[in-house]
Amino acid sequence: MRFMADAATEILPIVIAPARILKTKTRRVGPADAAAVGALLPRMFATMYHAPGIGLAAPQVGVDLAVTVIDLMPDDKPNPIALINPEIVAASAELAAREEGCLSLPGQYAEVTRPARVKVRYEDPSGARHEIEAEGLLAACLQHEIDHLNGILFVDHLSALKRNIILRRLAKERRQNPATPLSAGASAGGAGTREKALTGRV
Repeated sequence: MRFMADAATEILPIVIAPARILKTKTRRVGPADAAAVGALLPRMFATMYHAPGIGLAAPQVGVDLAVTVIDLMPDDKPNPIALINPEIVAASAELAAREEGCLSLPGQYAEVTRPARVKVRYEDPSGARHEIEAEGLLAACLQHEIDHLNGILFVDHLSALKRNIILRRLAKERRQNPATPLSAGASAGGAGTREKALTGRV
């Protein structure tokens, strides 16, 4: 199923930390949410591509639903994935560290250690269930996005000292630039950040 948004698709504003919705576990999607999710997905993809980013979770656009979108753009070709009610069902004991960032914490990056490989179970927009096994960047991105759906930010994996430094720095930058729009474009800074900025990311 393709989710490519056209030029007329609405770009949604990105919610910036420390907004409460970013620290709240999302509601599972049910049959009654089908129309809302169908309308939301193209806008989420459009917002993610506009950033540019490689992932985006519904709470980051102010929506309390367990929905996330990902596109690592392998070989610079779109490969969009929409995951509804995703959950990690297996994770490797082996760990891997990777620098992460987040559209909801614009301009902030830190090395995060996570399981190197994961298996994720999710539903597609039609309600069909799938499983995906991932490693490398995709594994990190899936974990980052699922964290968002559980009210967890990448900085929550850091020490309290490192987390507070990042949050204080972000708050200072927001005070110095209060007119900066809360949009995807405000957080990434260029196409070269697609891999660096796990938009869920992040």
